[in-house]
Amino acid sequence: MCDTACVRRPGGMLFAKSSDRPVDEVQVLRWFGRRPPGEQPVQATYVPVPDAGAAAVVGSQPTWMWGFEHGVNEHGVAIGNEKVWTVDDPRAVPPALVGMDLVRLGLERGATADDALDAVTALLAAHGQGGSGEEGGDEPYWSSFLIVDGRSGWVLETSGRSWVAQPVGDGAAISNRLTLTTGWTRSSPDVAPGTNWDERRAPDAPTGIADHRLAATRACVARGPDVTPADLVATLRDHGTGPWGAPGRPATAPPPPPEDVRDDWSGVTVCMHVRGYQCTTASMVADLPAAAGEPLRVWATLGSACTAVFLPVAVLPGEAGREPRAVVPAVLGDPDAWRSFSALGRRVEAPGEAGAAALATVRAVLDPIEAAAWEEADALWRGGAGPDAWRAAAEGWDRAVRSALAALG
Repeated sequence: MCDTACVRRPGGMLFAKSSDRPVDEVQVLRWFGRRPPGEQPVQATYVPVPDAGAAAVVGSQPTWMWGFEHGVNEHGVAIGNEKVWTVDDPRAVPPALVGMDLVRLGLERGATADDALDAVTALLAAHGQGGSGEEGGDEPYWSSFLIVDGRSGWVLETSGRSWVAQPVGDGAAISNRLTLTTGWTRSSPDVAPGTNWDERRAPDAPTGIADHRLAATRACVARGPDVTPADLVATLRDHGTGPWGAPGRPATAPPPPPEDVRDDWSGVTVCMHVRGYQCTTASMVADLPAAAGEPLRVWATLGSACTAVFLPVAVLPGEAGREPRAVVPAVLGDPDAWRSFSALGRRVEAPGEAGAAALATVRAVLDPIEAAAWEEADALWRGGAGPDAWRAAAEGWDRAVRSALAALG
């Protein structure tokens, strides 16, 4: 389960995604450079697909699979996906492309959000969806997607090879349910004009599992151009009581996660802590510029958003025909660091005052590191810093985070 949102800002689009996965599933951030088209197919998680080449991408990847939970490419296209339930049974089809494969393939093939939508839907038609989205389990599912660039974007909702898509306008939010009805403007050939897409929703699938989280992310989107990347971070940390913990604006009393799910599903929050089942395992916020020459700004983290540091990631344009480069703090690609952050997430799930005290301790250590990294990165982006300056900064953030993890035990 996940949450994804975008909101238009002056001169671009903001994007945010929290990835909710099994509590012990490692997920890391990786950079992949450009790849020319190849004669041999690319092996996705379950099936091969023709190699059409790839743009450079930075993606958050569960280590057992080929695809991404979310990511951004060199062109400033960002994609995140969600698990959705429909009247069509995903167990009735053989393994094919999973939603995370489609996220990665859309980023590899899309120079714009429109291009990425075309790529994903063409791949759906050619290969279909299928296969478990969890390692060693039997959890096949369909996906919805938020596909955006600095100018525009799409909500894409699927059921098998069928799909509909609707422009995001000034912003949109998706979660683990179908959200589109009759306002879609593009579809697969088998969906008749005027169809109410919500009729594909599985009648026995509770929408409450997503509705509380949608209310939280939609409230952020509704603020419109006043929303900042820091506001999106605070929204991704929502434990059901509202945004908190924006970088540079620490909470005086961080709200611990709810202790149970409750009958109305209100314990399933944007920063997810469904004990023993699923939790937030990685998150990303991106500021996608509309105009060429403006910096693409990305912040990413491992583990639960409430107990992690959103670290800046630099995606730097190539010079003189060279391909772009990324500077990713090493800690974001380290499986052992993910395990350390995951352990902090489990620590704050202690009942009562113990959980609240644990979260306050974690934030007291991590908040200054996060605030300093954001301030330093802002100066680097404003000044058009090159890769050497970014590498030096990233090495400093890496040392600070690893020292903090060691201090927190």
